Amino acid sequence: MAKQEWEEQGCAGSETLVTPVPSGSRREFVGALLCGAAVAPRIGRAQEAAPRPRLTTAGIRSVEHRYKQTPQGDLLLHCFLPPGWNAGDRRPVIVFFFGGGWRNGTFAQFVPQAEYFAARGIVGISADYRILSRHRTTPDRCVEDARSALRWVRAHATDLGVDSERLIASGGSAGAHLAAACAFLPGFDDPADTRSISCRPNALVLYNPALDLIGRGILDGAGKDISREFSPTHFVEKGAPPTLLFFGTADPLAEQGRAFAAKSRALGNRAELELAANMSHGYFNRPPWLQATTRRADEFLASLGYLQGKPTVVAPDGA
Repeated sequence: MAKQEWEEQGCAGSETLVTPVPSGSRREFVGALLCGAAVAPRIGRAQEAAPRPRLTTAGIRSVEHRYKQTPQGDLLLHCFLPPGWNAGDRRPVIVFFFGGGWRNGTFAQFVPQAEYFAARGIVGISADYRILSRHRTTPDRCVEDARSALRWVRAHATDLGVDSERLIASGGSAGAHLAAACAFLPGFDDPADTRSISCRPNALVLYNPALDLIGRGILDGAGKDISREFSPTHFVEKGAPPTLLFFGTADPLAEQGRAFAAKSRALGNRAELELAANMSHGYFNRPPWLQATTRRADEFLASLGYLQGKPTVVAPDGA
């Protein structure tokens, strides 16, 4: 395999924005978040339906669980079960949240990674949550749903065959923000949730997350500016979950990753930042960077004791 060109073990990649975004100071930011979806909206049906590359040849069984009923419809967890899985297991579990600026996207974005980690022995889950384009909801509802999803997984650990104390939250762009929000943000809980069940994950794998929203004009359903309350970096404390972050150096959000990692490390937390030289937002969605970032995430989770053995995914030549 060709030498990987990483900064701090980061890799390269690319993503093209094809969705119109607002003009003005928010254009670059909103454009980056929308770019985080694996397939940007407003493209042809043939491209939209194109399957994503598989990262494993193992036969992986999938099941769906409804984790939440909302006025806008049911929300599902799309679960991918390791070979030999049974409900009596106590396996680690990873929950992925798709990107798309809290407006667009589907659970399909992270099916390749969920299948791969299932093949490696972790129960992989790709979660639905409410978004603007389908449910006409605001970003605060996205966080609310993500927190509900992690609580549901913990509450049903014995049914899922997972260890509730080895729960990994992951996602891309706005979805990575949701994973971080479950770990750091106060509030944004569904009143119907059982608050005694923690939504805080035990580890985080974040693909170009939005981490500092101050000045971005994020509004809740009542029209209140919640930009600061929505910013995980401002709520990082000592004892935070170990975190792996991926960014391209050409990503407008990369500085947020640097600031988050620096603050977390200064508090004594483990925060590993992978910077892909000259790459833009969403590069991890496509080969060969899909494989390279998955391999690095595997190594990170193995270092936590969540996986055994070496990664089985191989980064193609040129990665």
